[in-house]
Amino acid sequence: MIHHLGIVVSDFVRSKALYDACLAPLGIHRTETDMDWAIYAPDNGHPFLWLGSEVPTYWSAGKQAGNAPIHLAFCAPDRAAVDAFYRAAMELGAEDHGPPGIRVSYANFYSAYILDYDGNNIEATLRED
Repeated sequence: MIHHLGIVVSDFVRSKALYDACLAPLGIHRTETDMDWAIYAPDNGHPFLWLGSEVPTYWSAGKQAGNAPIHLAFCAPDRAAVDAFYRAAMELGAEDHGPPGIRVSYANFYSAYILDYDGNNIEATLRED
């Protein structure tokens, strides 16, 4: 089980706005922000996503935002949330990496994919069995 994930971004203010908007339909909201980090959690849940503006020295010296893009998938409660995730991201200038739809090639998931401003592949998904 993963406790939390940290993502370093190159434009903290712009990225916070993107994650705030596209994660809200999934029931994930920013719970706090300090100068360098925004922390996200599901409603009544454990904070699990840290969005940061700097790479802490204890992570990996010399790494910069966008050098090692990640794939991060969020569970969606329904198709409407996947659609809202995608719309919010597109409205804020994220890159389309796969519009909402059924992905039958891997077990009937309804998913949408975006690339954030640093090239991270962010997904909202719902398994439909």
